[in-house]
Amino acid sequence: MQRILSTELPAHVGATVRLAGWVHRRRLLKSVAFLIVRDAAGLAQVVVAAPAVREQVEALTEETVVEVVGTVVAKATAPAGVEVVEPTVRPLGPPAVPPPFDLYRPVLAAALPTQLDHAPVALRHPVRSAALRISAAAVSGFRATLDGRGFVEVHTPKVVASSTESGANVFALDWFGRPAYLAQSPQFYKQLMVGVFERVYEVGPVFRAEPHDTVRHLAQYTSLDVELGFVADHRDVMAVLRETLAGMVATVGERAGGALATLGVTVPEVPAEIPAVHFIDALTIAGAPPAEPDLAPAHERALGEWALREHGSDFLFVTGYPMVKRPFYTHPDPARPAYSNGFDLLFRGLAVTFGEGGFGVVERLSASADCAELGLCRTSLGREGRVSAPFALQPRTQRSTDSDRCESGCRAKSAEVTCRGRGGVTHRDRR
Repeated sequence: MQRILSTELPAHVGATVRLAGWVHRRRLLKSVAFLIVRDAAGLAQVVVAAPAVREQVEALTEETVVEVVGTVVAKATAPAGVEVVEPTVRPLGPPAVPPPFDLYRPVLAAALPTQLDHAPVALRHPVRSAALRISAAAVSGFRATLDGRGFVEVHTPKVVASSTESGANVFALDWFGRPAYLAQSPQFYKQLMVGVFERVYEVGPVFRAEPHDTVRHLAQYTSLDVELGFVADHRDVMAVLRETLAGMVATVGERAGGALATLGVTVPEVPAEIPAVHFIDALTIAGAPPAEPDLAPAHERALGEWALREHGSDFLFVTGYPMVKRPFYTHPDPARPAYSNGFDLLFRGLAVTFGEGGFGVVERLSASADCAELGLCRTSLGREGRVSAPFALQPRTQRSTDSDRCESGCRAKSAEVTCRGRGGVTHRDRR
């Protein structure tokens, strides 16, 4: 007999079925016992009346893996309106050691250290697993939307010979006697691949050695990166981002409705056109000093409230950040060279995505040591657009940056000097 999942039980009323999963909970009453079995899809209620089977159930511990064979009957008060009766119960492994918390309770009340020490079990709690299901659905929507627009997924190295950005926040390691680093970003590799496919994206881990104990700093996260060539300016990139977000949100609603219900949340609506304000106007709206070079968290929150109040939108683009705060490859605004064609996307007052319309940077970087190690040649790709987002709309990593830009433009000279470009991006100038 083939095993079925708990969500398939309503289609088998009156039939004998085989379930397998974990003992989620036992309710031992005087005349009957209820065994709640949890599988990948949800919960199934098993009614035990036979004395011999009840004795087996009483001996089981929570999280023991079991197999149940029984008959499906309709029951309005049971999960999904059905339950399994007249069962046989067979353990599929040794009795599990009960965890130090109850997974059947609505809230996982254990302290964080306890949850981390018992992560393989704590992640089985419906609230914890729901977040992972939503993440999986969002990534599926990200891939599907970009695949539909002709993008090609790439997989770039995560151990690199030199730091991608600031050398101060990299994890160094020994690579068979040679220094190496965990990649902070796939940026240069993405730019290389634009010359191959024009439109590329990656879903992968990035690493930042930033010992900041705040919700705005992440030492490791899954980054969703997009790079595309032949764009007119940053507005082309913003349009792709808007469509990608809409695809992600729609897929989450379609594939993770149960997880959303478990967490008691609804997916945000992505407007047909996300409102946008220039950085100068954003400072005024947020009540920030006019000479401020960046937005503080309080400013972002004020802008989020303004976008919801004035536009009914949870999302807001802030464009035209000062060039001193953007990566060196960002294209400046031709009308206002002190400001960039870069942007941040704010979601409910938190910057979650950044992007820009940039130069064909392979030409600009080909003389640098970083690009030599990547095997880049001196080839112009035209203007490019890029988007990078820590996954699942988490706060983007905040980096300290140097305001001064290297004046050499990475032209090949004699000695090699490591310097900091805009946005904290490391490149090397041969002097």
